[in-house]
Amino acid sequence: MAHYETLVAWKECHTLALMVYRLTERFPKREMYGLTAQARRAAFSAAANIAEGAAKRGPAEFRRFLDIALGSLAELSYAFRLARDLGILPEGEWPALDSQQNRAGFLTWRLYRAVGRRSASKTANSSPRPS
Repeated sequence: MAHYETLVAWKECHTLALMVYRLTERFPKREMYGLTAQARRAAFSAAANIAEGAAKRGPAEFRRFLDIALGSLAELSYAFRLARDLGILPEGEWPALDSQQNRAGFLTWRLYRAVGRRSASKTANSSPRPS
């Protein structure tokens, strides 16, 4: 198992990506290169950036990738709000999707903060101590 697969934030983003791919299969064909493609890219990007960032060397770089994942989750949130308001996303699909997106976003944000604290802790511990 890859390291990123142990991260709860990644698991929730992966679940969200699966939901998005399945749900957008029912979007109108005219949206294939519009909302469908954009929502899928954003969902994929959130999970993929967590996976890629986990493979990087050091918490500062990992945190940068988590920041990108958070941006992708925000983009996805808007894509589905727009789809809902346009009537492309049935109202009945919104609650589960919104709940999963919020969970994925919350856990990714918590991971971002935790990695930031770890990065700050390493910096403080590696600075020279006064004699």
